[in-house]
Amino acid sequence: MIELRTPAEIEAMRPAGRFVAETLATLRADTKVGTNLLEIDRRAHELIHKAGAQSCYIDYHPSFGASPFGKVICTSVNDAVLHGLPHDYTLRDGDLVSLDFAVAIDGWVADSAVSFVVGTARDEDLALIDTTQRALDAAIRATTTDHRIGDVSAAIGQVAHEAGYPVNLDFGGHGVGRIMHGDPHVANDGRAGRGYPLREGLVIAIEPWFMATTNEVFTDPDGWTLRSVDGSRGAHSEHTVAVTADGPIVLTDRSFLGVD
Repeated sequence: MIELRTPAEIEAMRPAGRFVAETLATLRADTKVGTNLLEIDRRAHELIHKAGAQSCYIDYHPSFGASPFGKVICTSVNDAVLHGLPHDYTLRDGDLVSLDFAVAIDGWVADSAVSFVVGTARDEDLALIDTTQRALDAAIRATTTDHRIGDVSAAIGQVAHEAGYPVNLDFGGHGVGRIMHGDPHVANDGRAGRGYPLREGLVIAIEPWFMATTNEVFTDPDGWTLRSVDGSRGAHSEHTVAVTADGPIVLTDRSFLGVD
């Protein structure tokens, strides 16, 4: 069921959005060559506890997960492109890292993701990351009351296709509110003018994620981590966005922190 939020409820979602933004900025700054993925999860645990927030991941057990997730952040590295379960891996020079993080504060959820390279970056990785960011920006611009979900999806797909990247349609954006994953589904490609009309009060997580040379994934033995079938790397950008009469509000915006 698609739920619409009042202006007061959208305001009540701001603390969760700000905390998610601040946490991702902190974790990104602290993550370097030599950082272990379990250290990232431990640091996220500490920040959640200090803020009095609630993790949306640790007990999360959807149909596509083999068991409750058990960690508080997704850490996807290189060909691990989505839902990366933190494990004992120490980051190496040139690793492409995606952090996906969601919490609830006072019962309201915010969800966001960022990708970056530790150490020496390859041009092709930077181009992939930049494409997910540009796709997210285009989708946010389309998140207005004169558009439909298909317009948001089409905006993402257009950026991906122009850059030469295939698009996976199995996983995409989603409604956000009292729960992390709600209706509507926001695919990362689609047809403009189709789908649910965007109404004032709709809050969605928009999350373009692309792999360099494939649109197919398989699940790791850990039951969670999704990897590209051909070993190509992936990148992921995500924001929680509210539709208002005055245009989209990016609740997880990190620009006030001086980061993208």
